[in-house]
Amino acid sequence: MKSRRIGLEANIVRYEQGKDLEDGVELLADVVTKGWIVTEFLVKIHREDGTIVCPYIITRRGRIFIGENDYIIIDEDGTKHVCGADKIWSRYEKPEGIE
Repeated sequence: MKSRRIGLEANIVRYEQGKDLEDGVELLADVVTKGWIVTEFLVKIHREDGTIVCPYIITRRGRIFIGENDYIIIDEDGTKHVCGADKIWSRYEKPEGIE
């Protein structure tokens, strides 16, 4: 059976540090040693104390780490998703004036 997802309006924001879009951060050392993900393209925030942390959002599937140039999608109901720049405009309508 095929079905089309019911349309929801969503806010789409390119991730930028300092905009409070993430739900938390994890030490890069923990991401590398405890995770099974490629860390090469993750956003890395260098703190004054010398630690490096990686921002993430929490979804029903767990923590999703934010990569360079990723977009944060916030649905009307507050649900958050992460989408890469390579896929965002094939999944969402592109607003006028956006290149």
